[in-house]
Amino acid sequence: MHRSETRIQTIVLQPTPFCNIRCKYCYLPTRDDKSVMSLDTVKTTFEKVFASPYAAPHITVIWHAGEPLVLPVSYYESAFQAIEALRPPSVEIRHSFQTNGTLITKDWADLFRRWNVGVGVSIDGPQHLHDANRVTRAGKGTFDRAIRGARLLKEEDIPFHVISVLSKEGLERPEELHSFYLEEGIEDVCFNVEESEGNHVSELMTLSRDSMRERFHNFLRRFWSISRQRPGISFIREIDGLIPRIFRPEEARVGNDQVEPFAMLNVDCLGNVSSFSPELLGYKNDLYNDFIVGNVHRHTLEQMRESPAMLAMISDIDAGVEACRKECAYFSICGGGAPVNKLSENGTFASTQTSFCNLVQITPAGLILGAFEQMEASLMRTPYGRGAESATPVTTPLIKTSHANPLAACA
Repeated sequence: MHRSETRIQTIVLQPTPFCNIRCKYCYLPTRDDKSVMSLDTVKTTFEKVFASPYAAPHITVIWHAGEPLVLPVSYYESAFQAIEALRPPSVEIRHSFQTNGTLITKDWADLFRRWNVGVGVSIDGPQHLHDANRVTRAGKGTFDRAIRGARLLKEEDIPFHVISVLSKEGLERPEELHSFYLEEGIEDVCFNVEESEGNHVSELMTLSRDSMRERFHNFLRRFWSISRQRPGISFIREIDGLIPRIFRPEEARVGNDQVEPFAMLNVDCLGNVSSFSPELLGYKNDLYNDFIVGNVHRHTLEQMRESPAMLAMISDIDAGVEACRKECAYFSICGGGAPVNKLSENGTFASTQTSFCNLVQITPAGLILGAFEQMEASLMRTPYGRGAESATPVTTPLIKTSHANPLAACA
């Protein structure tokens, strides 16, 4: 994508930095701040977006940061109506929430249904895994409240996915996690391996990259295998989200919103704007002006695009992307990685491989390609497979590398 063609695909809004719980692995530095994004800031953000040349035809608006549901339903009803009143006919908007689930009520379910809101609920698995890290401000477990919220969504027929953060213990329990999801009727699952971000240092990230990658590889391989044997899980983000990126027409480009300026627009509750990785909001860095490129109340998006902070980030992120392009066999499915992880792990945007990309790109890609090769070999052993003239060609993956050891590539 040429930079002149960059479009805002995702807008991450921080309605409030405040969170009603205190997860032990949380990296957010401002989770005690009870500031609230004003309706004027919401309106001004979308006035600037729709007046700019950057708005894509389809925009996902993610309400994220602290816990978005600490604000009342009426806040979002007003915000959604204000955005809809400004929305040009050429643009479609889809709202989405990521919530800890503890505050979900029928009123929330009604809002989600009325506005067709996408919902993600953070649940780390069965109670002993969840409550080990996801605790109240008084240090007590939040599982009972979180699972009650998820069950209410099921009762109200509101689709949702679950994000589970995998700690060291969680990585050792794929069978238990799978059984838990089936028992709760959870069909769409996503895994985030506990990371070192901000002031939080993950125990897992103290391991070598090879050791860390092997643990996640073993977990994901087993979880995927169980899921194929026991129907019930319809979507595993780490597998199903990656398959279309691997098996696609060679001319089809795979984008990476996290390396394109303004493909992801992040706005905090005061109207300060960053781009690239949403986690950058709230971080401190003198070189990049704390990653703030402007404020919706004082600057146009065109001015933000040319700000010194934005230009400095673009230069270093581009350098990292080009290095990835030259060095990594998986670039065709990744597109250059996540800048925030490069900065957190390597100390600079202008760098390449991280533990994060080893986990979310290389490990699942190795599993998928290994399964593909097994399928090809199995087909070729059948009478149909040996009939080269009559056989329908199997789509060839774009990655060309040996996967006798899926952990070896890009090591």
